[in-house]
Amino acid sequence: MTAEGDAEASEAGEAAVDFPPAEAGWKRETVAYRGISRRLAAHYLVNLGGELVGTDDPAEATRVDGDGWRVALSAEKVTAAAAIRLTEVTAAFVGDPEALAELLPKYQQKAMRAGG
Repeated sequence: MTAEGDAEASEAGEAAVDFPPAEAGWKRETVAYRGISRRLAAHYLVNLGGELVGTDDPAEATRVDGDGWRVALSAEKVTAAAAIRLTEVTAAFVGDPEALAELLPKYQQKAMRAGG
């Protein structure tokens, strides 16, 4: 979600996102939040049952895998107003539809509380 609270997931936006590998039948979903760090997003996903892939440092994490799901994380600076720049973290989820139905609301609740 953005600082204004609007969801940042669209078909066009998903095409530009690097999704992690998916199993047959898995669903894809992208969410973006402004005002949180990639480290915090990775920390939330670990707390929800995931494991960091390729690093032990949440600040460097670009991938988190859990039971029935995988998430690719990216971060970039975006302009929120003329002189205000915020970090926007994009999480590209792939997973079993039931696993994502349980995971996404929990992740979104955590990420929304932290964002600006």
